Amino acid sequence: MNNVAHSPQNLIYQKPKLLTDVNMHYCPGCSHATVNKLIAEVIEEMGISTEEVIGVSPVGCGVFIYNYIDIDWVEAAHGRAPAVATGVSRLNPGKLVFTYQGDGEVTAIGIGEAIHACGRGENIAIIFINNAVFGMTNGQMAPTTPLGMATTTCPDGRSAELNGYPLKMAEIFSKIDGTCYVARQAVNTYKAVKKTKKAIRTAFENSIQGKGTSVVEIICACPTNWKMTPAEANQWISDNSVKSFPLGVFKKSRPKF
Repeated sequence: MNNVAHSPQNLIYQKPKLLTDVNMHYCPGCSHATVNKLIAEVIEEMGISTEEVIGVSPVGCGVFIYNYIDIDWVEAAHGRAPAVATGVSRLNPGKLVFTYQGDGEVTAIGIGEAIHACGRGENIAIIFINNAVFGMTNGQMAPTTPLGMATTTCPDGRSAELNGYPLKMAEIFSKIDGTCYVARQAVNTYKAVKKTKKAIRTAFENSIQGKGTSVVEIICACPTNWKMTPAEANQWISDNSVKSFPLGVFKKSRPKF
């Protein structure tokens, strides 16, 4: 029975080989773990040699991704991953180069690096997690915090009059000529996970093919800082997050120069 259950024709699912046997540090219900798995799956399914893949991870909740996916990684200062990835990509043309970042980083301290990398059309993929808060530093309001959402620095909810409006980065990145693909997806449901995986693969293929900058924004849950259970956090995404940040593909091609 054991041999039958594990025979190739009966295999339904297996752990991606690129995922290491290391316990992840993420909080229970955190979406980072799901996205880490998707990245490993996509790289494997594309049949790329690990020597042809370079990831860049800066400071943030996802900083230790280099412990979980067995590829080459470069560490970057907070917000500087697109700048570091620019150098890595230019020195290694034809390789898959991508960043793995958080929304507090991409949309705040690192917004200049991200926008200018897109403006130059660097052949990199920017994967960034949008959980609407600064997760690593106890849940402060981020540039992506939706109106009305409570955080440690706006306990009564984000106010447009006091705090301004959330930045919709996918829409902003899609208007930059150097981007070739921009999508916003989520991982709170099975259907959403499948779409996110497809978006990540498209971004990675573009990087290898030298088409320009791809950006995949992923709406994720942060149950610890949202003060919710994992199930409540995923439902909150369906009921609230996607209303502030509509899902979909915002750009599929790059203008010819």
